[in-house]
Amino acid sequence: MDFSAHFRLKVRVTPADVGKRVSVRRLREGAPEGEKFTDTVGVLTSWDAGVLLITRRSGESVRIPESALVAGKVVPSAPARRRGPAASYGELARVAARAWQPVERERLGEWELRAASGFTRRANSVLPLGDPGVPLDEALSLVREWYAARGLPAYTQTATGAEGTQEPLCAELEARGWVREVTAELWIGALAPVADLPDPDPERTVTLSRAADEGWLGRYQRKGVSEVALKVLGSGPSVWFATVPGTEPGVPAAIGRCVVDGRWAGFAAVEVDPALRRQGLATTVMTALARRALAEGASAGWLQVEAENTGARALYGRMGFAAHHAYHHYREPAETETATTTATADPIPRRGPDGGPDGDVEHSGSFGRTSGPRGEIGGGATDRYRSA
Repeated sequence: MDFSAHFRLKVRVTPADVGKRVSVRRLREGAPEGEKFTDTVGVLTSWDAGVLLITRRSGESVRIPESALVAGKVVPSAPARRRGPAASYGELARVAARAWQPVERERLGEWELRAASGFTRRANSVLPLGDPGVPLDEALSLVREWYAARGLPAYTQTATGAEGTQEPLCAELEARGWVREVTAELWIGALAPVADLPDPDPERTVTLSRAADEGWLGRYQRKGVSEVALKVLGSGPSVWFATVPGTEPGVPAAIGRCVVDGRWAGFAAVEVDPALRRQGLATTVMTALARRALAEGASAGWLQVEAENTGARALYGRMGFAAHHAYHHYREPAETETATTTATADPIPRRGPDGGPDGDVEHSGSFGRTSGPRGEIGGGATDRYRSA
C-alpha cells in the first residue's frame, strides 16, 4: 500500500499495535535518489529493542529499525475476495486436514499432533489452531518429545496472509530457531465453472473409483507407496480417484484425487504422462472430479500449489481459482542450533530440502513442467522419508 502524496508523513503505529496489519515507510540508507524510501505492508508481529518485525502475506518477515521509520499507520485487513467462495482460514485448515489424515493423532489443547510414519509433512506435523493450553515453550517441548518418540523430526504447520492466520506464531517459532523449510499456497474457487469447462478431448474417458489401483499408483509421483501412505491417500469424508487411460493397458495418461467434504471439494495428485502434456488432460481430470463433487452437493473447490509452479498456477487461474493464504512447515531446530530469528530486511525465498521448490504439495506440476522425484527429508538413513 503506497502512501498518498497528500498523506502527512507521520509514524502512527506503536508497540501497542502488535498483531495488527500495518503499512510503514522506511528510509533506505545509501539508496540512489528516487529509491530512498520503501513501503512494507503486513502484520506487525513484534516491536522489541527498537526493531519492528513485519510479516508479509507470503510469510516472509522483514526487520525494520525504528530509527528508519518515516511513516506508518494501521490499515484494514486485506479486502474480501471479489470472486469465489467466502472462507475463513480456520475452516479451510480443518477441511484440508480432513482430506489428508494421519494414522495417529493426539490433542495438545487446541493443537493437533499428527503422525503417519513420515509420509508427507502435512500428515506428520502439528496443526496449531488455537491455544495449546500451556505456555508456548512448554508446548514446543512436548511436541518435540512426541515426535522423537516416533522417530520423526518435529514440524509445525502455520499460515499467513489471511484473516485469522498465524503471523505471530511464525515469528515466535523463528525466534526460537525453528526453520521454515516449505512454503506453498492454498487456492480456492467456485466449483461450477470447473465442471462446466468443455472437454478438450471428448474421446477420452475418465474412470472414477473409490480406491487407487495399481495403474493409478504407478502414475503417482511418489513411488513405493507403503500401507501407511495408502491409508493417508484413502482418508477423507468422500474420496475419489480419477484415471484417464493411456495408450498402453494399465498405464494411465493422467490421474487425480478429490475429497468431497460438505460444500468443499479438495483436488490433489493431478499428474499427466510427460509425453502427453499440453493436451488438456489435467483439465479433463479436474472437470470430471468437479462434476462428481457437484453431484454430491459441493459448491467450492480448494487445492494447494507451489509458488514456482507457473504451469499449475496458470491453469488454475484460468479455472477461477486464486490464492487464499500461504502455509508453511517449520522444522524443529537441531540440538546444536541457537535460537536466532531468520527475518531479514531483504528476505530470501525459502527452498525445499533438495534445493528445489516446495516438496509438500500434491499439485507438483507434472502437467506444466518437468521435475525429478520429490526431495526426502529427515536426519539420516534411518530418518528419511518422502515429502509430499
